[in-house]
Amino acid sequence: MGFAEKFIASLSSQNLRDDAVHHDLDVIAAAALAGDMGALLCRVKYADGTISRLFEGNAGNLAQLLRAWTAAVTQKGRARRWVKANTAWDAQAANTLYRRVAEASLAHWLDSKCKVCHGTGVVAAMQAGAPVVCKACHGGGEAAISCSGGFELERIKDMVSELEGIFQSHSARAMRRLGH
Repeated sequence: MGFAEKFIASLSSQNLRDDAVHHDLDVIAAAALAGDMGALLCRVKYADGTISRLFEGNAGNLAQLLRAWTAAVTQKGRARRWVKANTAWDAQAANTLYRRVAEASLAHWLDSKCKVCHGTGVVAAMQAGAPVVCKACHGGGEAAISCSGGFELERIKDMVSELEGIFQSHSARAMRRLGH
């Protein structure tokens, strides 16, 4: 069982006692102690929608994550020189690009499932007893990233990969704290 599954299970636990028998709180504590933006990514992606834990996956956490991620994308965009900002107009255009990339990459990382097939890769209709491949995602189950052009799309994909890296690194640190 991966860290995300353990985190989700601990959020839905009815017993958060910490004794020799109950260990559900250990996963939540490990997520918090592993630090960095990964803890906030976990809370927003996996705690959102858990009815009994409304304090975890709330709009405030999402807003905080978006602010932190936008700042990180801006820093990465400047360091990687995505755009030359020689004039005030260039600087404004660059900031707009950074914000759009941050918003689109975070939205895609949080929920990349195809909306047509709900991430299954097939549609409910059957032809000759076989499932029909979803035309929207071509059977992959992942929605396409919508943006204005190829340059922006490549930056969004790069930042989705960065988010996944942050999450995987955080998960590995949290699992080490759990002794796994």
